[in-house]
Amino acid sequence: MAFRKEGLQVFYRLADPMVFRGYRALQELSEARLAEVGRLVDEYFGSADGLEPVEKEELLRRARRRDVVVLDVRPPEEYAAGHIAGAVSIPLAELEKRLNELPPGRQVVAYCRGPYCVLAAEAVRLLRKRGVDAVRLKVGYPEWRDANLPVETGSESPPRSRPRAGKP
Repeated sequence: MAFRKEGLQVFYRLADPMVFRGYRALQELSEARLAEVGRLVDEYFGSADGLEPVEKEELLRRARRRDVVVLDVRPPEEYAAGHIAGAVSIPLAELEKRLNELPPGRQVVAYCRGPYCVLAAEAVRLLRKRGVDAVRLKVGYPEWRDANLPVETGSESPPRSRPRAGKP
């Protein structure tokens, strides 16, 4: 682990990508060897969003075609440190107040910290209650980055596209 300190806050990051790969291997081992882990994950996430999550390769294909809105629901500091290229940042705590910032008529794919992170599942639940077509990404930002898929840093979300007059 590497870290930096800003005032009273300490920001940690993995000093070597091999640490993350070891962590993922341990997750996969526990899922394969402990049936309870898989069952608990399926129970929680199945009841949370009810649909199959989107795989990273499918999200990449759909995002390039601009079929979906990629929504990062992590805190702003995490988004600024790194996010899926083109993702919009609306932290879960602000989502209900900022629903109008999501372009109408496009499916939303929410993601957060990883396959067990509940932020994306909660965002999907909230969005669906408000009539938005939403699913979650099966993995999170660390897995996306580790797969060498497009990422960005910085705190600015891309400008949202506004519907043209006469279009829904």
